[in-house]
Amino acid sequence: MSAAPGGRRTVEEQLARVLDAVRPLPSETRAIRDASARTLAADATAAHDIPLFDNSAMDGFAVRYADVATASADAPVTLRVVADLPAGVSDDPALAPGEAARIMTGSPAPTDADAIVPFEDTAGGLADSLSEVRVLRAPAKAGVFVRRRGADLSAGDPVVRAGERLGAFQIAAAVAAGIAEVAVRRAPRVAVVSTGSELLAPGDAVVRGRIPDSNGPLLEQLVAGADAEVVLVARVADEADAVRAVTADAVALGADVIVFTGGVSAGAYEPVRGAFDGGGEVEFASVSMQPGKPQAFGVLDSGTLVFGLPGNPVSVAVSFEVFVRPALLAMQGRAAIHRPLASLTADAAWTTPPGRRQYLPAVVDLVAGTVRPATAGGSGSHLAGGLARAQAFAIVPAEVEAVAVGDRIDVMLVE
Repeated sequence: MSAAPGGRRTVEEQLARVLDAVRPLPSETRAIRDASARTLAADATAAHDIPLFDNSAMDGFAVRYADVATASADAPVTLRVVADLPAGVSDDPALAPGEAARIMTGSPAPTDADAIVPFEDTAGGLADSLSEVRVLRAPAKAGVFVRRRGADLSAGDPVVRAGERLGAFQIAAAVAAGIAEVAVRRAPRVAVVSTGSELLAPGDAVVRGRIPDSNGPLLEQLVAGADAEVVLVARVADEADAVRAVTADAVALGADVIVFTGGVSAGAYEPVRGAFDGGGEVEFASVSMQPGKPQAFGVLDSGTLVFGLPGNPVSVAVSFEVFVRPALLAMQGRAAIHRPLASLTADAAWTTPPGRRQYLPAVVDLVAGTVRPATAGGSGSHLAGGLARAQAFAIVPAEVEAVAVGDRIDVMLVE
């Protein structure tokens, strides 16, 4: 790991400090259908086989392969239909040589059958097929269109591993495997606090010197996207006492994490720094990145993690993705805590900050394999409008002086 210039920390050094302080949250048992977006604390194992029984993959006829192995349009084979098996039945009719059972997709296959002939390969199909059927095409081999018991999973097999997120696909697989309850990590509880006497509530009339608080809504969505629970959203003036008061409120609400935006730089009105600097709990650092150079992080006596992010919206988005989101996922025991990266080709040129790693809001074309800035206004951390078009962050190393068309660029995908 290379050291950052000018006494600044590298991104990796700052992230390591954050993750060293993270502790996994307690686990709890939940009904599988009430565990969406949670992270498994232990493997979820199959209670039964998938499929549960041999069943038909087609609407057609369950047959003995030997009876129909020579069937063709010129020499059809006629079988006597002795049973009808719609979905949901438990019947297991005996099939003597020369006999078949009409069967629907998903119905249990008779023990005596070793192939399914689709309706399309018979004369008459569904019509008048309850007494006899003429097979016009032989199955390719024995076992065709029979789904065998346990072909997907066997009882006791892991369906979803510890550290994995329970999304729609994982929940469906768990239910199919007979899993009723799972052990999952509790969702982190997060307080979001915007600092700044200039901030207006969303929708308030704008006046000179005041700006809408876009950081609060931004962080609410980002926190929810990291499968955490927002327990407090607040805006406070540039006063250290206001920061201390809202911190106490967040701790009283059981917040595991407090995320402040603004008030962490070295200016004259920096309320987060004023509230915590010198107290020993929260550390203020300069990180070799753009945007997001000023960062604060620490752990309160209550165990609550405190993040202090810069105040500009792009800085907030970048800092969240680089530091806060990995911490929230690590608290949940997530196996993968970082966004996926792709290597794409720049199809536009842009400038980079000297000596700092750049995280540039970007538009990507994964089909063409290209990346370009999301805004023509450059990489300023105040350019919130460009976030509406951003699908990713282009990551440019500190030693790169400029990006040229055709350069290969690592890209953090956020959509």
